[in-house]
Parts: sequence; C-alpha cells; structure tokens
Amino acid sequence: MHLFIKIMSSAVIIAFVTELAKRFPVYGGIVAALPLISILSIIWLTVQGENTENINKFTLGVLAGFPATAIMLIVIYFSLKHSIHIVWSISLGIGAWGLFLSIQKFIISGIKVLNL
Repeated sequence: MHLFIKIMSSAVIIAFVTELAKRFPVYGGIVAALPLISILSIIWLTVQGENTENINKFTLGVLAGFPATAIMLIVIYFSLKHSIHIVWSISLGIGAWGLFLSIQKFIISGIKVLNL
C-alpha cells in the first residue's frame, strides 16, 4: 500500500510542476527546485520505521549530491541557451553531473587520507 501511495503522490507532484511550468516557467522552476523529493523521502523513511541514523546519512547524501546537481542544471541551462538540442543538453548535463561527483569523491578521499 505504501508503494502505491508513493507512486501516486510522486505522479501528482510531477503533473502539478509540469502544468505550472507550462503556464509560468519561472514559478514552475522554483517549485521544481524545492526539496520535495528529499522531504518526501525523509517522511517515508520515517513512516516505514527507518532509524534516525540512516535518515541522517540519507540527508548527508542529499547534501553531498547538491553541488553536482547544481552543476548539471547550469550545464543544461547554458546548453539550451546556446540552442543545443534538449537531448544533447540533458546528456551533457548528466555527464557533467557524473564527472563532478567523481571529482568530488576524489577530493574527499584525498582529504580523508591527509587527515590520517
């Protein structure tokens, strides 16, 4: 039952954001940037009895992924601004996201080694 409710609530949110974005693109973008997925995930993890330590780790993971997501959106924005097709813009954005996460992981592992 939880799975069905999660799927339906996600579908409603996506439908709402895309309809809002069709009429008011800036407001649609602002609503899409809200941490709705993170908040819903935290709520569902809590409802399903996940312990606070794992929810805390999840939240840290969201924070760790935020810079890469920002880079991805910046790349997509500038790609579209320079008339690159949407498929290529998204592909470039995803590539930048993955590259940034790899660089970030390398830097963090290097920092951990230095602290030893």
